[in-house]
Amino acid sequence: MPFVIFASVLLLLAACDGYRAGFLNAGGAATGTTRGIDEAYAARDACLARNAVERGLAGATVNARARSLALTCASQTDKLIAASSGDRASVAAAIREDTEFRAKGFVMKAPALD
Repeated sequence: MPFVIFASVLLLLAACDGYRAGFLNAGGAATGTTRGIDEAYAARDACLARNAVERGLAGATVNARARSLALTCASQTDKLIAASSGDRASVAAAIREDTEFRAKGFVMKAPALD
């Protein structure tokens, strides 16, 4: 019986030998890929926050100002799309929609310009 337990432990250790902890995340993407996506998200959100406060965004409605803000940060959004998927249309559309949604939040939180 002790031999069976010992052999089982050795087999489990041997099976785990090729696995490098931290190389893959829960979704199966490489850690470097997820880090790039996280950095691109942070850069996009920083652009949105900075421009929502620094610029008097033109537009009569919150939605119009949010679209303007999203366009201001289009290059950061494009970098996020590239880091996330390359050119898959559905992912790109979802990220652009998310950018406009987040832009709307930043516009609503920005101090009113008189």
